[in-house]
Amino acid sequence: MSLIVSISGVRGIVGESLSPDVVVRYVSAFAEYCGGRRIVMGRDGRSTGKIIANIASSTLLAMGCDVTAIGVSPTPTIQLAVEHSDAAGGISVTASHNPMQWNGLKFIGQDGLFLDAEQNRRLQEIADRGSRQYARWEKIGTHKSDDSFLQNHIERVLALRYIEGDAIKKRRLKIVVDCVNAAGGVIAPKLLRELGCTVVEMNCDVSGIFAHPPEPIPENLGVLCKRVVDEKADLGIAVDPDADRLVLITEKGEPFGEENTIVSAVKFVLGKEVSLPAEALPASALGAKAGRQETGVRRQETDVGGQKSEIKGQILGAPRNVVVNLSTTRAVEDVAREFGARVIRTPVGEINVAKKMKEIGAIIGGEGSGGVILPSVHFGRDAIVGIGLVVQLLAEFDGTLSSFKASLPQYVIVKNKVDVRKDVDHILLAIRRAHNGKVNTDDGVKIDFDDSWVHLRKSNTEPIIRIIAEARTLTEARELVTQFQQKIQSTAL
Repeated sequence: MSLIVSISGVRGIVGESLSPDVVVRYVSAFAEYCGGRRIVMGRDGRSTGKIIANIASSTLLAMGCDVTAIGVSPTPTIQLAVEHSDAAGGISVTASHNPMQWNGLKFIGQDGLFLDAEQNRRLQEIADRGSRQYARWEKIGTHKSDDSFLQNHIERVLALRYIEGDAIKKRRLKIVVDCVNAAGGVIAPKLLRELGCTVVEMNCDVSGIFAHPPEPIPENLGVLCKRVVDEKADLGIAVDPDADRLVLITEKGEPFGEENTIVSAVKFVLGKEVSLPAEALPASALGAKAGRQETGVRRQETDVGGQKSEIKGQILGAPRNVVVNLSTTRAVEDVAREFGARVIRTPVGEINVAKKMKEIGAIIGGEGSGGVILPSVHFGRDAIVGIGLVVQLLAEFDGTLSSFKASLPQYVIVKNKVDVRKDVDHILLAIRRAHNGKVNTDDGVKIDFDDSWVHLRKSNTEPIIRIIAEARTLTEARELVTQFQQKIQSTAL
């Protein structure tokens, strides 16, 4: 398979499409893009990560960049390290949920966000130039290791005003944790123990040798489901290799549903926002772009892990905003409505959600793949933040995780894809014109119906159209997928 270059960075099979010269090409381009300044470097723990990180670090040093290497760390930890420091950017050596033979590079901007479409275009232009101006011998960068950021990440979660350690300890939760022997293997169990939970570790040795296919979807988590039941645990937790997605297993050994991760986090945080004083948000989340006046803003200075930063509070009386992507469950709107909150939707992709959250001062956001973004920690999908919120939620809830799931709005999402030979844009345009209802074209075509929706998106790497449909029942969702499969196929003739 060829190298995949997208808004999510660069990834490929090590020794085939992802070779040392590819790493040098893109890392040196990123160094130039960042102006030769300091870069934070981390990796997700997979077996090829160390050699790729070494090549990347040496390339940065040769370009005159200083490197802060934080070792095996979740991608959100790397984002947080960049956002709360003076670094010009960061690189996460990870292939996310891809199998073990894959690896890649995720590029993080100075603000701790992944590069957006325009920034990626500029990076690609630099990479395509080929030639690079390396630093003279006396101007090469310096390298230092810093293993403090995992604990700093934990401390920022523990410092959230939503978290009440005594309540969690009183509940005496027992939790089975599967970190697929990757970046979450140290930080997730440590956070849970600091919260007073009893932890049963599965695949937490950070060896990078995946014990099962790494994407945290039900078909890959059968052993975890059984272990939860055998241990008589209150829940199971699974994360992907770079620990930006959180998936839960109920005490019955059944999948909680990755879409329900973001629904639960939104419901919990909005409930707290109603009952507690104005939340402190990063200053970047407020101001001119949000179209607000800064009257009624509360400021405070925090000191977490020795790093001081001024943060502003949510404006008194301002609307509570939630941001998710177009393919995330409608249940988010249902729970937001309970608290008078507004939901804004963006094209699929973490950077699209995060940028909109920052622009409008959202309280919480994320994606239905198990990605929770909480700006009061940082603007990135973060399974570690999600763990803190879910554990506190369950500590306060008078019941089991399965009974909490039953209290949420009930929907079913079905996904499929259709191979097409005709121009994909032409097919999507034809389908859009055939519907006069509520249609969104920000990312493909999404059509909203009274009790359901369908989202059609073209792939950036294959001649296919992805179909995502949601309805109240599995039968209705499947029928919607079948209906639009037929529409696509007839239009493509």
